[in-house]
Amino acid sequence: MGRPKPLLPVGDRPSVVRCLEALRHAGVAEVVVVVSTGAVGNAVARAVTPLGATVTTNPDAGSDMAGSIRVALAAADPSASGVLVALCDHPLVAPGTVSLLCKEHTRHPDAILVPVYEGRKGHPTLFPRAILEEIAALPTLRDVVRKDQARVREIDVGDEGVVLEMDTPEEYARLLSRLPANPG
Repeated sequence: MGRPKPLLPVGDRPSVVRCLEALRHAGVAEVVVVVSTGAVGNAVARAVTPLGATVTTNPDAGSDMAGSIRVALAAADPSASGVLVALCDHPLVAPGTVSLLCKEHTRHPDAILVPVYEGRKGHPTLFPRAILEEIAALPTLRDVVRKDQARVREIDVGDEGVVLEMDTPEEYARLLSRLPANPG
């Protein structure tokens, strides 16, 4: 994108703030935000701290998502039965979708839960804590998911936000076009 995605405006707020608001409205008790070192990480931390998020820094600027997940797991409550991996470039996920994933986790506590919109897999993904901890021995999150397909459960949702991301200017424009008239 050429700009820090967590700070891109989505309506009247940064993308990362919209994501955290959805988690909070869904009743997620603990939110850990992993930031990079430097000015962008500091700006993201300032944006999310008022929302009660725990902020932790990934010291490896060149690491991938797996590195950030390792950092987040170290900061998260070890007694949590599940971990929702939510990405800041999916800011239109509805709180109801997050609530549904959490409800499904109580029914299927040993399953990796992946939201699916019109046949397309999306985010966030809810992992049993024990399964997500396999990231310590596997190189990527995708490897954790692919290790045993029998433990993956796809959850059909009517929320296009799970597949709307902003990796390119075109995707960002399309995402912005999907904002409700009153995005509050």
